[in-house]
Amino acid sequence: MNYPYDVYEDRCPTRMVLDRLADKWALLILDRLRVEAVRFNLLRREIKGISQKVLSQTLKKLERDGLIVRQAFPTVPVTVEYSLTPLGRTLTDTVAALAHWAEGNIEAVMAAQKAYDAANERALA
Repeated sequence: MNYPYDVYEDRCPTRMVLDRLADKWALLILDRLRVEAVRFNLLRREIKGISQKVLSQTLKKLERDGLIVRQAFPTVPVTVEYSLTPLGRTLTDTVAALAHWAEGNIEAVMAAQKAYDAANERALA
């Protein structure tokens, strides 16, 4: 296919999108939102290890990129939910495949790392 942009060019604006999607927190958020709209605090509880600050920053970036939408409800206190936009939905299969590939292949990756490290230790000795 012929696209008007070339991701291999250093000044291509598509690099920004690739940077966003290469972020583990963005991937986990997008994967979690593929099922249903989710409140901020539930995202924070379910995505272990993410700080409130990083979650907030990542959500804002994803919203700015048009991948998620933030909806505030007039309750006391205000209830806020995040969900995927139609554009964000185009990524669900890709994001899920990548996120869950890691779950299914982590043992092979760790074995490869161990073998690599052992070979490098022998080479340095």
